[in-house]
Amino acid sequence: MAPEIFSLGQTAISAHAFNADRTQVAASLNSNEAQIFSRRGSEWVPTETLAEHDKVITSIDWAPSSNRIVTASQDRNAYVWQPSPDGSWKPTLVLLRINRAATYVRWSPNEDKFAVASGARAIAVCHFDPENNWWVSKLLKKPIRSTVLSVDWHPNNVLLAAGSADSKARVFSAYIKEVDAKPPPTVWGSKLPFNTICGEYPSPAGGWVHSVAFSPSGDVLAFASHDSSITVVYPAGGIHNVKMTSLPVVTLTWTAEDCIVAAGHDCQPFVFSGSAETGWQGVGTLDDTSAVHKSAARPGVGGPGRLKSGAFATFQAADSRGQSSIADASDTKLLTVHQNTITSVRPYESVGGGLVTRVSTSGADGNLVIWDVNEVSALTGKIGGLSMR
Repeated sequence: MAPEIFSLGQTAISAHAFNADRTQVAASLNSNEAQIFSRRGSEWVPTETLAEHDKVITSIDWAPSSNRIVTASQDRNAYVWQPSPDGSWKPTLVLLRINRAATYVRWSPNEDKFAVASGARAIAVCHFDPENNWWVSKLLKKPIRSTVLSVDWHPNNVLLAAGSADSKARVFSAYIKEVDAKPPPTVWGSKLPFNTICGEYPSPAGGWVHSVAFSPSGDVLAFASHDSSITVVYPAGGIHNVKMTSLPVVTLTWTAEDCIVAAGHDCQPFVFSGSAETGWQGVGTLDDTSAVHKSAARPGVGGPGRLKSGAFATFQAADSRGQSSIADASDTKLLTVHQNTITSVRPYESVGGGLVTRVSTSGADGNLVIWDVNEVSALTGKIGGLSMR
């Protein structure tokens, strides 16, 4: 099935999130406003504007059951938006207690909490205070040493994974006595008071940890680093690293217990597969980049027949012809669906049991793309120069 491609604007999409039935999508077009688009046939039409932030919205999440939207922004604030009977959206204040930009936000599985990552070396775990009609927070701080770039919730609604610019991925307990029932033991531990460190894992070569995600079971953690690597952690079964020779990925999501889709600066979604027993490796890309690889496999550049990714090949071709910039090239269009960095990849459609059949990506090119996960273009065991080390 060919990917569905939609242009939401002429500027970068910093974040996107769908509602439960996927008839609406909320997106921030690199501004202080979030637009809600409704599906009209083959197009997405803007229908509502969420305007409360003062600076760029960095992250959005849409709770499927409660139908609430949470937005986080560089203005150090977050708002929870609820639909009104008249069709408008009303914001509710969140007391984050941070003094730097909010960078990432995600609802917990039970939708009674959400976590906000920040540049204040802290994560605000927020829950609702009905007496004052606002959302209050408790801060996860130690031992974070730099900006937190991403978070992800464990299925038990208590454990929280975080990736940060101090080159570490961590698993915290975000247990709040007033909100959570005592969780059963997991592979990450059994005693879980708030801010307990259940695991800490460095990136292989010291790169920022851009994205973290628990597997559908919650027993495995994956994270992507700026050193062009994907790391898969089994708390009791070891750590597996996939080292890429392509540009770094900045976002990832699990589509099954043995499959991950990741994307970033190479402008295409890559597929990784593996297990604790067999290890992990790149197995293909959701994009049809056969034309790119034919033109990029140039003798004498990186070895005979060395396959390069679309973005890498474009810059390399310009350099080999002595051009001062990519704008000088006669062919400046990448032969990938996205024409710039993919900023977010999220599950779009699933069949239950943690099996995702389609994912959505948004990028700095202003495009929203829906991909069929089963359509993997295998490239003889490599993806644009991906390799195991």
